[in-house]
Amino acid sequence: MNFTRESIFVGAVRSFCTTLATILGIAIGIGIIAFGLVFVSGSQYLPPKSDPRIMPDAEGGRTLLPGNSPAILRIDLRGIIGMGDLTSDAVENILLDSREDFLKGDRVKGILLYINTPGGASEDCDMIYNALSKYKAKYNVPIYAYVDGMCASAGMYIACVADKIYASPSSVIGSIGVRMGPLFNFSGAMDKYGVGSLTLTQGKDKDSLNPFRPWGPNEGADLKVIMAALYDRFLTVVTTARPKLNKEKLVNDYGADVFIAKEAQELGYIDDGDMDYSKSLSALAMAAKLTEHEKYQVVQLVPFHPFINSLARSMSPHKLLRSLGLSTNNPELSGKVLYLYQ
Repeated sequence: MNFTRESIFVGAVRSFCTTLATILGIAIGIGIIAFGLVFVSGSQYLPPKSDPRIMPDAEGGRTLLPGNSPAILRIDLRGIIGMGDLTSDAVENILLDSREDFLKGDRVKGILLYINTPGGASEDCDMIYNALSKYKAKYNVPIYAYVDGMCASAGMYIACVADKIYASPSSVIGSIGVRMGPLFNFSGAMDKYGVGSLTLTQGKDKDSLNPFRPWGPNEGADLKVIMAALYDRFLTVVTTARPKLNKEKLVNDYGADVFIAKEAQELGYIDDGDMDYSKSLSALAMAAKLTEHEKYQVVQLVPFHPFINSLARSMSPHKLLRSLGLSTNNPELSGKVLYLYQ
């Protein structure tokens, strides 16, 4: 009898502890999620500071120098413009951070754009180009670009802010053009299988390019006008910055083609197609009026990502599909006018 009562007591204690542990676990989980949401929503009003990272100088050294030593800011344009850390907001925050905290006191004497990109969204591209142009004029610092891989379309657009553009011998340069799509139309297949579609709209042409009905002869005419204006803007930026590039030849001969670095140099896209990273950095140091024996710090500012944001990005359905080789297009670029080589 005593044994039975003791067993009942032990079981009750065990159930109580299990229930308490479950409640505490749920409470902790809710607390973590709530903290993450508060942190993320707060970051919309006050972007978190970038993390400074010491990069190799022209001699390959990464020694941390005194806080008053001159610095060269390296900004990596690696990947697709308009995605991840290559949005206009991210780059503008880097430029703001380059005047504060670790780099405060007018330390930045020059900017090196380290480029390996096929291009991306036209809007982010133009905003990044403008932000760099304003920074260059305001603080009177030289900007050099070094291409190590690809500098196509939006990459070439942004590179035109640089005083000099250098590239490694195997780099690919060019692709001056604008694109949107591909855009698909499924109306024929739907008719074949007896499938109908209805879209409710208000406003003329609000249903433009609807893929579930036949397209009219002037479908997308407004977008073509916009793309023509953006193309002309692209041409103006490139030919103004690279005077050796003839606009007529660029439109009629070179088009949106890409070229190996040496040929790109001959055509005028870049200044040197046989340059390594250390030499381009040395050239920038000279342009920044740093003496031959003066020590300088090469700093990259890496955007800070809260843990919950990083976790969400790593688990996004699109990223999982890309990792499995099941997706090549990105929804972040869907419906946007692109300066993108593909």
